[in-house]
Amino acid sequence: MKQPCVYILGSQRNGTLYIGVTSNLVQRVWQHKTEQSEGFTSQYHVHKLIYYEVFEDMYHAITREKQLKKWNRAWKIRLIESINPYWRDLWEEVQTSN
Repeated sequence: MKQPCVYILGSQRNGTLYIGVTSNLVQRVWQHKTEQSEGFTSQYHVHKLIYYEVFEDMYHAITREKQLKKWNRAWKIRLIESINPYWRDLWEEVQTSN
């Protein structure tokens, strides 16, 4: 199912962060977790889905992604912890909801 999303992956609590946008969150996170492509997330082992937002269209998702990428680290951490204070991996939640 196509559903535009912005997501944040983390290596561990307060570890390395990665912000991305996708139209298929389950598929994209699986690609990160299984290191199907070489890049930042596989190099730094950033595989935990710790935050995501769902949007009606890709335009708004991309706009939000660009906004979040400009934020300083403290703001990003506050955002994550506002909905996920223990930095749980939300993968199971997202995978089973589809």
